[in-house]
Amino acid sequence: MSLIIILILVAIVGFVILTYNRLIGQIEAVRNNQKQIDIQLDRRFKVFESLIEVVKKYMDYEKTTLKDVVALRNQAQQAKAAGDEKARIAAENQISTIASGLNLVFEQYPDLKANQNAMQLQETIVSTENTLAFAKQAYNDSIELYNANKKSFPSNAIVATFRSSLDFDYPYWQLSADKVAEHESYTVKL
Repeated sequence: MSLIIILILVAIVGFVILTYNRLIGQIEAVRNNQKQIDIQLDRRFKVFESLIEVVKKYMDYEKTTLKDVVALRNQAQQAKAAGDEKARIAAENQISTIASGLNLVFEQYPDLKANQNAMQLQETIVSTENTLAFAKQAYNDSIELYNANKKSFPSNAIVATFRSSLDFDYPYWQLSADKVAEHESYTVKL
């Protein structure tokens, strides 16, 4: 009888250890995906700086664009340092909005549009935005997996027991409510 009790206790301890380690692995996956986003955000900022240098001789637009991007980048970095992920996400999403508007500006300047360096940088921005979107998706997916596991039974009991090391609330990367409303109300005009 005591052997059965010992086996049951070993099974319970083993389950707790496995669940704890699985949740730690998922937390680390979220953190890694967050770092991948940081890498892409840094790349995007450097490409913006290069593009601004190329277009300086063509237009005044780059002055306000650069100022806006730098100000938003500073906001994002300050929010990151303060641990305010929501403010960081909002600032980075505003930079994405600026990036999406660059194509319209290129159309207004035929000489700039024909410039090989500008074309390559524009393609790099598009590529970076796409890579950034995939990194955000991977980050959100890892949060979703982690949240589902930490809330399910009996994992939630283990999370409650080890709250300081297993219970985190990560914000999702998502569009602002205004942007969602804009997309929902979009109509094709003929």
